[in-house]
Amino acid sequence: MAFNNTFGNIFRLTSFGESHGKAIGGIIDGFPAGIPIDENFVQQELARRRPGQSLITTGRKETDKVEFLSGIYDNISTGCPIGFVVWNTNQHSSDYDNMKDVFRPSHADYTYTQKYGIRDHRGGGRSSARETIARVVAGALAKLALKHIGISITAYTSQVGDLKTNNDYTQYDFSCIEKNLVRCPDMLIARQMEELIKRVKEEGNTIGGIITCVIKGCPIGLGQPVFGKLHAALGNAMLSINAAKGFEYGQGFCNMQMKGKQQNDIFVRNKDGEIATLTNYSGGIQGGISNGQDIYFRVAFKPVATVLMEQPTVDIHGNPTILKAKGRHDPCVLPRAVPIVEAMTAMTLLDYYLLNKTTRL
Repeated sequence: MAFNNTFGNIFRLTSFGESHGKAIGGIIDGFPAGIPIDENFVQQELARRRPGQSLITTGRKETDKVEFLSGIYDNISTGCPIGFVVWNTNQHSSDYDNMKDVFRPSHADYTYTQKYGIRDHRGGGRSSARETIARVVAGALAKLALKHIGISITAYTSQVGDLKTNNDYTQYDFSCIEKNLVRCPDMLIARQMEELIKRVKEEGNTIGGIITCVIKGCPIGLGQPVFGKLHAALGNAMLSINAAKGFEYGQGFCNMQMKGKQQNDIFVRNKDGEIATLTNYSGGIQGGISNGQDIYFRVAFKPVATVLMEQPTVDIHGNPTILKAKGRHDPCVLPRAVPIVEAMTAMTLLDYYLLNKTTRL
């Protein structure tokens, strides 16, 4: 049985590559023709995801330079498949030699071995978050297409451990997000988050948290009423990201003490004469279909499974042993996961926008 390496319905990404293989890459099909392709923007998105960008991320040094192979002519998309590759240049495969015959706690080692009878122990192989390079490239292109229809996507770190932002997303200046290492719009909380991650890294440990994502300008009508709900598609996209453990949109698990009359979004006619809602507890999606309001959701990420501390485990024969991981690992995935959340959101929205164009004449 093979992996499912393709994401999307009309707009589709098929990715390939392993953490310590020659390259990570992909093929994008269904991308609209005639979209101006700003390769500098794509590279900037990759720079936001790349390793080694600060003291609170992994020390692996990669330029992550994307090379487009097809589907673009004179910086314009042709409508043909877009092929691309990002070459790996800074692998330290020997760092993983002591993990070859043991199962790392909470990693994919055991499940991959049981399912496929073989695994690439070097950096986790295909299970490595390095695979998300392909998603960021495809997501950057999707962002360029969505820009033409007025859709913007912004994600930020809203919680690390027990430190979290206290205000609604509407109260923040999103221009502050890229002004700190953790990508949090609250500069005071951001500094506290940075210090917490540094302390955890010094211990050889890891920590998790939450990323919030906000979609503005989404047109009414994206999503299907039953099995193709927009929020279900977004949840599927988010939970496919490495270390993602939970998804909620709108009020989600919050304010469960509110009763229906309090939480209902009342319809009104706004100052422009259009139908809108007084509140947005629904998170911009009702009945699985976008309603034109801001869409907002949150994604929970667990602490990175690889800790640089001794842990009990078993080897491939089931014998008890002690593992102390080596290598370069993120003490917290959140700063680098922000652009990945945005990328998966953009891919989902472009796919559902193209799907929606087929539902009405």
